[in-house]
Amino acid sequence: MQKVIFDTDPGVDDAMALLFLHHHPDVDLLGVTTVFGNARIETTTRNALFLKREWKIDAPVARGAGETFIPHRISHEPPTFIHGDDGLGNIGVPDVVDVPLDPRPAHRFIVEIIRENPGEVTIVAVGRMTNLANALKEDPEIVDLVKEIVVMGGAFEVNGNVTPAAEANIHGDPEAADIVFTAEWPVVIVGLDVTLQTVMTRKALADIRDAAGTRAKLLFDLSQFYIKFYEGRVPDGMVVHDSCACAYVVAPQLFETRAGTVRVVCGGIADGMTIQKPDGRTFGPSDWDGLPSQRICTGIDAPAVLQLIHDTIVSVRED
Repeated sequence: MQKVIFDTDPGVDDAMALLFLHHHPDVDLLGVTTVFGNARIETTTRNALFLKREWKIDAPVARGAGETFIPHRISHEPPTFIHGDDGLGNIGVPDVVDVPLDPRPAHRFIVEIIRENPGEVTIVAVGRMTNLANALKEDPEIVDLVKEIVVMGGAFEVNGNVTPAAEANIHGDPEAADIVFTAEWPVVIVGLDVTLQTVMTRKALADIRDAAGTRAKLLFDLSQFYIKFYEGRVPDGMVVHDSCACAYVVAPQLFETRAGTVRVVCGGIADGMTIQKPDGRTFGPSDWDGLPSQRICTGIDAPAVLQLIHDTIVSVRED
């Protein structure tokens, strides 16, 4: 079993990723930690509690960061044109969800769960890296105790999606991302280089709805606003960014990776840009020297990943 903490900012594609983790037989979901991003922290936390309730998820939810690692850094308004005003496709999520929160802030939850399960916890981080950076600040020794960090974020050999240089999760808190990528723990970055190739069609999503019952009906409904955003950007359907990171956890053989030190540009017109110095390449002295080698995804078997998502979600039917 893969013991997983899901660090997320729900978010439509986050919802699909959460349902994937909840259903996959090889995943033991230890907790869900929220961060601001696709919506404000109050909304992403409420959405996580809503999905926990609707999908009968046992894992606790801990509320995380509502601002950047460096306080008061300039940040942008949530992308309501992508995820809707409620963060879940304007399906009418109630303002209050009567589900208790874990009393710990997300960064402390992460630290304590890692320490309770040394060498066993994988963190799947599909929002801004703020909670992870805060955890490292509180307890730097966790780098020796975590199994792996799998991040959905970044863009290396393709353009970003919020600026030509930067992907949204990294652009939202570049300093936090640079701290996470340069820490002495193993990181795999599943970025736009591969996620943009992984498009779930309308028909494929409808097939999941028809095969998996009420949980998938909710997933289908909340995805419609997101699909509307992707009209004209992909031939049909929607990009399933966050589920790709979850797929890596259980099926890394479906991805090609490249090792090397990763840094994040912090400031200027390339704010949030991710740059890897590949292992074995020789450059002059630089700020990439003496830092750990991390892995970025450079290739993906997109049809197999989409099939894995389908099979996992429909493996548990609830009428």
